[in-house]
Amino acid sequence: MILEDDPFIASDLQTILEDEGHEIVGIFGSLAETYEHLEDDFDYALLDVDVVGGKSFGVANALAERRIPFAFVSASQPGDLPHSLRDVAFIPKPFEERAILQSIDETSPRSYSC
Repeated sequence: MILEDDPFIASDLQTILEDEGHEIVGIFGSLAETYEHLEDDFDYALLDVDVVGGKSFGVANALAERRIPFAFVSASQPGDLPHSLRDVAFIPKPFEERAILQSIDETSPRSYSC
């Protein structure tokens, strides 16, 4: 799953992941849309911090409760994260392709649907 409100960045993330054989099960541009799909079947998520509707911290907490690994991909600062989420992978924008792929590879050797 990808939560990113900039369509160009979302498209870049999608291309990076699909080129590596990952299946994208949802690309969402707002918190409301994301909350509608949190129960969908996916194995990994990339979250922008500041999106349409606010900050993605509630989504992050819901993913953590479901034990679904995720990373933040954001222009925000890691120190802007709530203390409970500061151990989560944080990839600063502008991001490098290898950082995105490494965040997924570090969580498991298996292929993910995002």
